[in-house]
Amino acid sequence: MKKRIGFKLLCILSLLPTAQVGLAQQANKGKLVWADEFNGNSLDYSKWGVEENALGGGNNELQAYRWNKKNLRVEAGNLVIEAHKDNPNLAGAIKPYSSGRIRSKLRGDWTYCRVDARAKLPLGRGIWPAIWMLPTDEKYGTWASSGEIDVMELLGHEPSTYHGTLHYGGAWPKNKHTGKSYTLPSGTFADDFHVFSIIWEKGKITWLIDGKPWQTQQKWFSEKGPFPAPFDQRFHLVLNLAVGGNWPGNPDAKTEFPAKMLVDYVRVYQPAGK
Repeated sequence: MKKRIGFKLLCILSLLPTAQVGLAQQANKGKLVWADEFNGNSLDYSKWGVEENALGGGNNELQAYRWNKKNLRVEAGNLVIEAHKDNPNLAGAIKPYSSGRIRSKLRGDWTYCRVDARAKLPLGRGIWPAIWMLPTDEKYGTWASSGEIDVMELLGHEPSTYHGTLHYGGAWPKNKHTGKSYTLPSGTFADDFHVFSIIWEKGKITWLIDGKPWQTQQKWFSEKGPFPAPFDQRFHLVLNLAVGGNWPGNPDAKTEFPAKMLVDYVRVYQPAGK
């Protein structure tokens, strides 16, 4: 019976016009519950909050995140997060670089979902674009007790490879992380747009690139709650472009500025009826 149903569905899809096939594929992802297509002239503040700080993200990063159109804007159908070498002074803290960081906290928060983000990434040593998720309520405590889901992180000196990682366990320095990296068969992530995705289910998180799964994690733990804690609470999205820090290292003489991260869209799906 299952084979017959699958064959019948395949026949129906083969007869559908291209637009209808697209709608059918979207339906398979679940219900679209939140999205930003970045088609306007400015950031939609009903969906995003802008962060301003020069704290270095806990990684000794070298940027100050600022709220201005130089570092953060919407144009030509894309979100643009742009890093500059301009020695910004933010509340008395002078950093070598400026950049942008936004989050959907209390504007878009979900427990179990699919996230699709279509983006084109910058390259260069010390350049560190990221699409990731943080806990909204921190029920299990401070980082990384309440978890972190890294949908995409790229180190600019390895422009063909990105990383998908989970952080969990206890509060720093008792935190743990697990993950893998994906490398393009040819070219770099600066050459064209790609869709970076996760499917977050109860007890299971899968990473996809351009719709193709490449990593699944089903083992993690929390010092403050039973499995699947900490990934059983609501999380929100963070998009940013960091410069320097413990992991990517600092920019060198070959790193070009400004460096741009372009995001075409971000879409969040949940199972129908949730």
